[in-house]
Amino acid sequence: MTLSLVHCHPATGTVATITATGGVAVGGYVHHCWRGVGACVTQGRFTNPWYPAQVHGALVDGATAKQALGAAISQDSDAALRQCLVMDAHGRSSVHSGSENIAKVEDVRFPGVAAVGNMLQSSDVVQILAEHFLSLSATNSGAAIKRSEAPRYPNHHDQHLLAHLIDALNAALDAGGDKRGTRSAALRIESFQQAPIDLRVDWSEDVVAALRALADQFMSDDFQAFWRQLPLR
Repeated sequence: MTLSLVHCHPATGTVATITATGGVAVGGYVHHCWRGVGACVTQGRFTNPWYPAQVHGALVDGATAKQALGAAISQDSDAALRQCLVMDAHGRSSVHSGSENIAKVEDVRFPGVAAVGNMLQSSDVVQILAEHFLSLSATNSGAAIKRSEAPRYPNHHDQHLLAHLIDALNAALDAGGDKRGTRSAALRIESFQQAPIDLRVDWSEDVVAALRALADQFMSDDFQAFWRQLPLR
């Protein structure tokens, strides 16, 4: 299994991703995000590590998520093995799930929030991942989940993204994650208001606990005093 969520906040340019899998070092291969531009998740039966550069270039040139994804897929003779999610800066998303991925293969997309997964124990996992993130983050989560309104976020949204991403992943994994067990996880947050956050658990028997421990160290006074001095560009 690989399970991922992407989030773009069009009003601020903040972009976030979180991913988890049964293999080693998921953070080195799967999720990619760029503040003010968008995000790309490349996974599936075999990930394609060259998609992100193609997608990023297309998004910077003004392509929509659908156009950027289509350009990357069209140059891949093994696209049937891939699952790829792209989101642009406007929160529009597009998904490719090739026919040779291992079931269960699912995706769910809301404006600015989308989740994808393959080799899942339950088809509900991606829905839970996205909806739990919205329930924690959006001030109108009920309407957003019903798709009657676009998600709206509080002014302090970025301050809570780290915890919300981990909590959403935890809810999804509790619902049934990787058939093999979940062994690595990673998240990244890029914003114009703060330096990037990039946390990776390359191998663990309890990836959520390990991510929470990393997050606690990140939020410690000593590290925060360092991190808040980093330049924004």
